[in-house]
Amino acid sequence: MHIYHHISELKNVTNSIVTIGTFDGVHLGHQKIIKRLVDLKQKQGGETILVTFDPHPRKVLFPEQTDLKLITTTKEKCELLQHFGIDNVLVFPFTKAFSRMHATDYISDIIVKGLKTKSLVIGYDHRFGSNREGNIVTLKELSKTYNFAVEEIPAEEINSLNISSTRIRKAIEDGDIQTANEFLGYSFFITGIVVKGKQLGRTIGYPTANINIADKDKLIPKMGVYAVNIILNNITYKGMLNVGTNPTTDLDNTIKIEVNIFDFDETIYGYDIKVEFVKWIRNEEKFVNLEELKKALANDKITCAGI
Repeated sequence: MHIYHHISELKNVTNSIVTIGTFDGVHLGHQKIIKRLVDLKQKQGGETILVTFDPHPRKVLFPEQTDLKLITTTKEKCELLQHFGIDNVLVFPFTKAFSRMHATDYISDIIVKGLKTKSLVIGYDHRFGSNREGNIVTLKELSKTYNFAVEEIPAEEINSLNISSTRIRKAIEDGDIQTANEFLGYSFFITGIVVKGKQLGRTIGYPTANINIADKDKLIPKMGVYAVNIILNNITYKGMLNVGTNPTTDLDNTIKIEVNIFDFDETIYGYDIKVEFVKWIRNEEKFVNLEELKKALANDKITCAGI
C-alpha cells in the first residue's frame, strides 16, 4: 500500500476506484465501503484509492470544539488500512480554503483531474464542497459529464450495523471497551513511546512501562484499570494498564498511562509500544498505604490474566 500526502503524487495512477471520507477508527461500517472498493477492483481492474483528511475536518471548521478526540491517529489509520487490500491512501491536507471549494470544482479538479476516478464509492451521507452543498445527486449529475461511475452504499446496509465513530468514541470514553471493540471489528488500541517514570511500581513488585502518546488528539479511555494485550517487537503479551493520576502515590493530578506486562522483565525505555484494550476492570482508587495498593494489584493481575 502506498501512502501519499499530496494529490499531485498520484499522477501515475489511472482508472482509479475511489472512496473519500474521514474514516476515523476504520470501523465495521467503513469496512463495508472498503470491501466494495476492493470488490470493484477485482471486477474491473484499476487501482483503489482511499482519500482521508488530516487534520480532521471538524478541527478546522470548528476549532472552538476542542473536545474532539480521535479513535485513530492518521498513522494508526494508515496502519489499519494496510490490512484491507487498499492500493493507495491519500492523506489530504484539509484547510479552510479547501472547505470553501465549490462542489462542481471539487468534482472536476479533485475527483476527475486529481484522482482520475473511474468509479467512486461513498457512504449514504457523503457531503462535500462549500457549505456541504454537494451530495449524491450532484455526483450523479456530473458523473455523466465526466464519465465516471458513482455507487452509494445504502443507508440500510450501514445502519443495520448501528455503528458510527461517534458511538464508538462514547463507548471508549465510558470504559465500555467490549462494545467499542465489537463495533470496530478489532481491539481499540493506543501506540506510543515508553518513557521513564518514577519507577515506584518496580519497588512493590509491579514494574510498569509509562507510555507517552505524542498525538494530543488521540482518544484516551475512561480512567481506571484495564485488561490489555501489549505488542512489543512483534510479540504479544498479556498485561494490566492504568489510566489515571495514581492518587495513592502522586500529588500532581496529571493523567498517566502505565502498563504492567505479565511475565516480562526487560528495560524498554524509548521503545515503540502498542496496547490493545480488552476490558475495563475497575475505577482507579486511592489506597491508605502501599500494602493495600499491592493487594489490589494482585487481584487485578489475577482478573486480567484470566480474561
